[in-house]
Amino acid sequence: MITDDELRRALKALKLNYLVDSLDDLVAEATRSRWGPREVLEIVAERELQEQRRRSVERRAKEARIGRFKPMTQFDWAWPSAIDRDQIERLLALDWIDRQENWILAAAQGLGKTMMAKNVAHLAVLAGHSVLVTTAAAMLLDLRQQDSPRALQSRLRRYTSPRLLVVDEVGYLSHDSASADLLFDVVSRRYETAPILLTTNLEFKHWPQHFPGAACVTAMIDRLTHHGEVVAIEGESYRLKEARERKQKRGL
Repeated sequence: MITDDELRRALKALKLNYLVDSLDDLVAEATRSRWGPREVLEIVAERELQEQRRRSVERRAKEARIGRFKPMTQFDWAWPSAIDRDQIERLLALDWIDRQENWILAAAQGLGKTMMAKNVAHLAVLAGHSVLVTTAAAMLLDLRQQDSPRALQSRLRRYTSPRLLVVDEVGYLSHDSASADLLFDVVSRRYETAPILLTTNLEFKHWPQHFPGAACVTAMIDRLTHHGEVVAIEGESYRLKEARERKQKRGL
């Protein structure tokens, strides 16, 4: 008979993490409850699968880099002057991911674009998808810092391999044509193979001014919208509303 340490090493080699961490408690529970051999196997298999699912979600959530966000239950649907709630519900349903459809959230600042995008990313992680959340500025800076074509090709895989890529804040900073070409490269590599959820504060007609001198802007918009849906939200910034309310309270 092997020792407990040897058994744990064998279980660890088999990547049975639940058994490694719970061996003593499980043996005691099985003895106390007088489980039969098949019952032991069934319970161990069920709990091991639960632990593997938990660890998988935890790993994907870490890789997604979602950051902090408010749940959609806290979204004030009455605040925007124009919003299609049914359309947002379809976005949150995630069916479009398997259809390789892109979604674009277009609205001025402070209307919940990032909040919605991060909620979608979180739901996608829970649904078993690999996800990456980034801002347009961070992604383009990362790609431009690669010091060789080989390094760039390797780094591009970071943005093309996740099942869902969320690109936040397109339009908040201007970018030159080289950065536009990099964004176009990411969009093209994912075109009809893996979806993008993108947020922007600019209408598409203003994108050429955001990427001055870039020849690829029209083609990029075409690829984003060919199999895609645009969510337009109108209204005043909710953050400005909250700031006014705080100021009024301090004045009381």
